[in-house]
Amino acid sequence: MLKTKLIIPIAVTLSVLPDIDLLFPFIQHRGPTHSIISALVVFAPFFVAYRKQAVPYFVALVQHSLVGDYIAGGRVQLLWPLTRMYFGTSLDIRSPTNVALEWIMFLTAMIVMLGLKDARTLFQAHKSNLVLAIPTLTVLLPTMLSFPMQVPTLLIPPHVIYTIMFTAAILIEVPATLKVVKNRLAKR
Repeated sequence: MLKTKLIIPIAVTLSVLPDIDLLFPFIQHRGPTHSIISALVVFAPFFVAYRKQAVPYFVALVQHSLVGDYIAGGRVQLLWPLTRMYFGTSLDIRSPTNVALEWIMFLTAMIVMLGLKDARTLFQAHKSNLVLAIPTLTVLLPTMLSFPMQVPTLLIPPHVIYTIMFTAAILIEVPATLKVVKNRLAKR
């Protein structure tokens, strides 16, 4: 619609980036990193530099807060720093409604990725694949390692599938990156 070539690994990484707060115990989970106002401030330079090409990446970032946490995950500080008030449906992560919503979102993402052939691009060597280390190491693996405290049993399969996909994409790029580094070092 915006005639923008989307770099899938970057969009995927942005879609889980708000959960970076899980790594920092001094930051309230679903607080400032989940704020739409924070996202607008962070994205302002990208909107200036890239205009409409930045829109899909911004949508990838804010969908986490609006869909993933506001609707399916509980409550978020959407308007931080203007207010510290939490907004959302307050669904428990283990509720059947939340599990069903998570599965619907996962299956929709898989269908869209397969239909648009975006999944295929993940499995081709490209430097952008390395950015998938961020969601893999900061959200997927730590969440799975905390099973069953963080993730209901029924949501383990999507986590495993995403982890395998992202790890494969990273591993496909590593040899190409090492070859470039080796060639640069050889030229010195």
